[in-house]
Amino acid sequence: MALRKLVLSALGALLLVSCGENTAQKQAEEMLAKAGSCYEQGQYNEALTVIDSLRKVFPNAIDTRKKALKLYQDIELKKAQQELAITDSLLQAVNHDYAYQQEKVERDKAALRATPEELTMLTRTRMKRDSLRTQYEVLGAKIRYIHKKQKETK
Repeated sequence: MALRKLVLSALGALLLVSCGENTAQKQAEEMLAKAGSCYEQGQYNEALTVIDSLRKVFPNAIDTRKKALKLYQDIELKKAQQELAITDSLLQAVNHDYAYQQEKVERDKAALRATPEELTMLTRTRMKRDSLRTQYEVLGAKIRYIHKKQKETK
């Protein structure tokens, strides 16, 4: 009799656990769908926040987490590509400004009219150009890395 109660209790507990896992899996899928919806609407930071929550709240939803990883990579790629486009535009504008300022400073130096303000402005523009170049290179490397990781997970 005691053995029968023990077996029934164990079966009941197993049934509750399996139902709980199914509910958790369903909730994880819903969170993934919400993240996907945010991504499609261009709300990348919100989508990343939802994915982070999914990973913390449902650590055992392995299949859903794998799908979330792919979405996470897609979001990061899209964000990096957008940032790269903006950085490229800024870099082109600063390169143009720097070339103009450099040419002017060279003419003024040759005529012995270069002012400290001119030289300072040229130096600041060069620093801004160099900073944008570095940012451009980092974003390019990030995009290449994401592409590499996406190929590995296929």
